Amino acid sequence: MRLVLDTNTVVSALLWEGVPHSLLAAIRDKGVALFTSRPLIAELADVLSRRKFEKQLAAALLSSGQLVDWYARSTTSVRPVSVPRLVSDPDDDVVIGTAVAAKADLIVTGDHALLSVVEYEGVRIVSVVEALRIVAS
Repeated sequence: MRLVLDTNTVVSALLWEGVPHSLLAAIRDKGVALFTSRPLIAELADVLSRRKFEKQLAAALLSSGQLVDWYARSTTSVRPVSVPRLVSDPDDDVVIGTAVAAKADLIVTGDHALLSVVEYEGVRIVSVVEALRIVAS
């Protein structure tokens, strides 16, 4: 199985206990292939460097750079392909383009606009709860 995680899912998985964190653990335990791209890594670095996450980072005794580096090493990077605008946020195009390039089975996100696409070129777009169910089974 091949997955691409949207940045919101990665941030939640790295900074809090909960379903996204459990999904990341299941991905590791089951040997699921996890893919990303340079633009998604750059977005992750940008988001994690925001002031609102300082408390969570301090509690984890890690810097945003350390988390980004760990995630980058834990994934396989691909070059996203161009896709037509499917939702209003152009960042979502990058997520979809990364998944298509990776030949991913799933995009995992909490983004309602992205979830509304449901599927694109054989890549299913699912919630974190649904992805955990699929990976765990």
